[in-house]
Amino acid sequence: MAKTYRVGIIGRTGKGNYGHGLDTVWSHVPQCEVVAVADDNAAGRAKAKEKTGAKRAYADYREMLDKEKLDIVAICQRWLDKHHEMALAAADHGCHIYMEKPFTPTLKEADEIIHACEMRHLKLQIAHGNRFTPQLEIARKLIAAGEIGDVLEIRARGKEDARRGGGEDLWVLGTHMLDLMRALAGGDVPMKAEPRAGDVLECFATVTEKGKPVTAANVVDGNEGIGPLAGDGIDAVYRFGNGITGFFASHRGMGGSPSRFGLKVYGTKGVIEFQSGYLRTAYLLRDPSWSPGRSGKKWLPISSAGVDQPEPIKGESHAGANLDAVHDLIDAIEKDRQPKSSMYDARAATEMIVGVFESHRLGGPVSFPLKNRRNPLTMLES
Repeated sequence: MAKTYRVGIIGRTGKGNYGHGLDTVWSHVPQCEVVAVADDNAAGRAKAKEKTGAKRAYADYREMLDKEKLDIVAICQRWLDKHHEMALAAADHGCHIYMEKPFTPTLKEADEIIHACEMRHLKLQIAHGNRFTPQLEIARKLIAAGEIGDVLEIRARGKEDARRGGGEDLWVLGTHMLDLMRALAGGDVPMKAEPRAGDVLECFATVTEKGKPVTAANVVDGNEGIGPLAGDGIDAVYRFGNGITGFFASHRGMGGSPSRFGLKVYGTKGVIEFQSGYLRTAYLLRDPSWSPGRSGKKWLPISSAGVDQPEPIKGESHAGANLDAVHDLIDAIEKDRQPKSSMYDARAATEMIVGVFESHRLGGPVSFPLKNRRNPLTMLES
């Protein structure tokens, strides 16, 4: 008989809450039983218990881990300041993990989580929903088949809204784009921890505030538990091991309407475009000039059924991504492989973020893996 997985849910009402549906997905997975929820906010805890159908509720997640024999822990809150300590506690109790993004504020914390999971042969899935959209596999097959020729570069932008544009956008939403950039630059989804040709070798970036390079005087305590943060403008270049160049930029208040939040893969014969999100719009342009207005070529939609085919899958974006992520996590546990959106992928996306600030601090390109595992903004000069 199939194993039933005992699930514990950790949320923080008012401090990232329960993320984008990481608490409710489990009721749609027959193999999983939510046995407990933890939240230090009394009202939020009571609501979460009712919403998830949990049998018990705890004010302290540590007490939940001590008393409940859990197989999987969902670390749901978007704020990332407690991700490290919660993940280490879950790993110490032998629990696999499904965690909201972003991963951790520093690479040191990411390293420690990975080490703890490796020591106990545990799996960690990060909620980068783009990894699970069916269009990603279609796009990779198109690239492998030469539909856009040789890939030259990948360009991504954040939401660039009036509040988060710049450094916060890089952390909160850029993590999705950087992870998707790796997925498209590197070919197959990694199932092992070893580096691949599609991994980043180098980053060169500048971080600005009102057009001027940031200094220690510009560093503030970031929202959502990010920690030290600076910059309303980010411009970053990444060099991948297979020769592809990646670009990411975010400037506060420059988002436009509709949003440009997404990325484009440029090849010698055409372009593939992605909007961030599960089953969001993706397009193929078979045009080496990259200019449909000049060439007369049309952008063709990419659905889960293929190019220029109607989308047969219906459903809400976050719910679909979470459901696929949980099924993949369980399969990874049972087959002893890495999940599609593994802790190694989570650390790699975090390294691309941290690399931006480290390159700015040092005033030049930085090689990966980064030697500095601390937050570079704590080391800036005035």
